[in-house]
Amino acid sequence: MEPDLSKLDAHLRDSGVDGYLIEADGEAPDQRYLSGFTAPDPFVTLYTGEVHLLVSALEYGRAKRNARADGVERHSDYDHRAKVEEYGPTEGGHRTLAAFLDAHDVESVSAPTDFPLGTADGLRDLGVEVRADHDGVVGDIRATKTDEEVEHVRAAQKANESAMARAEELLAAATVDDGTLVHDGEALTAERVKQEIEIELLRHGCALDETIVACGADAADPHDRGSGPLSADQAIIVDIFPRSKETGYYADMTRTFCVGEPSETIAEWYDLTLEAQTAALDAIAAGVSGSEVHGAVCDVYEDAGQPTLRADETTETGFIHTTGHGVGLDIHESPRLSEQDNELRAGHVVTVEPGLYDPNVGGVRIEDLVVVTEDGYENLTDYEKSLRVA
Repeated sequence: MEPDLSKLDAHLRDSGVDGYLIEADGEAPDQRYLSGFTAPDPFVTLYTGEVHLLVSALEYGRAKRNARADGVERHSDYDHRAKVEEYGPTEGGHRTLAAFLDAHDVESVSAPTDFPLGTADGLRDLGVEVRADHDGVVGDIRATKTDEEVEHVRAAQKANESAMARAEELLAAATVDDGTLVHDGEALTAERVKQEIEIELLRHGCALDETIVACGADAADPHDRGSGPLSADQAIIVDIFPRSKETGYYADMTRTFCVGEPSETIAEWYDLTLEAQTAALDAIAAGVSGSEVHGAVCDVYEDAGQPTLRADETTETGFIHTTGHGVGLDIHESPRLSEQDNELRAGHVVTVEPGLYDPNVGGVRIEDLVVVTEDGYENLTDYEKSLRVA
């Protein structure tokens, strides 16, 4: 993948700096995107119109083979050992980095807002100007996906759907004993379902640190991961957001299930949430503000008498989050589908996930993953939406 970094070039010109500097490990999305390289320990990427890496001896050979960079250098190229012996590991490291910057005629840099403070201060002490990039230019570039990136997300989503099917399979096979779901003679727990989700994802080359299988009152908190035995006749929210081990790209999907007969309120909420999601999807197209998409969801809920944060910022029930977020090398990235105005662009990949919540009732959320097109969207999610588990 060859990203279009013209916006980064413009950022350097407009900011009056010589380069853009990242010091982070390969799990940091901006680092992976700009360098095309991953490593478990922090390394340095410098952009000056070209990409240059400064890595440890341990990573040097692999970086030369795999990184998307115009040059890869080692700490030893700048007498790092001698600098550490003379100045100690902290200042010695800063002097090595300053020498690397000087070799590339860089006296001033822009850096992400989460750039290490100690490194920034150390470089400033050595005469290098370091400015914080409050606009998040690399994140903004990452938000618009290339065709190749969309395919990476699509592949992760296919794996996600297999994991969702495994979760639904467990629910469908369960029996009910005194209101509790039972599988293989034992209570079917959120932990068991999450374990099976993770195993299925591993089979498809994906992994995740955590997922959501939340039942009853747990489902009334949108980010409650869920725990313990699952119950019949209650809404069970399953929200899976895996990452491809190969490409690093995420997917994201939520379905709400019920084994048995849902309450009248949950059934009404489910239908209303489907209507809200449809309204949001109908509003999506390049040039539309994310706030318009979010507003379409709020309109549906408010017209039905449901609380929303738009109508009451203090509400603790009803629609208590935004409509969606970008997905890519990070699970939450630009753009947002919220009250904030931001223009959607073709190539943005966003979730559309309205929901309703009340601890006395439970929760309902339905989430699809779509890519914005010039005249609408393409839904990357191909999974049935049905409340009742057959």
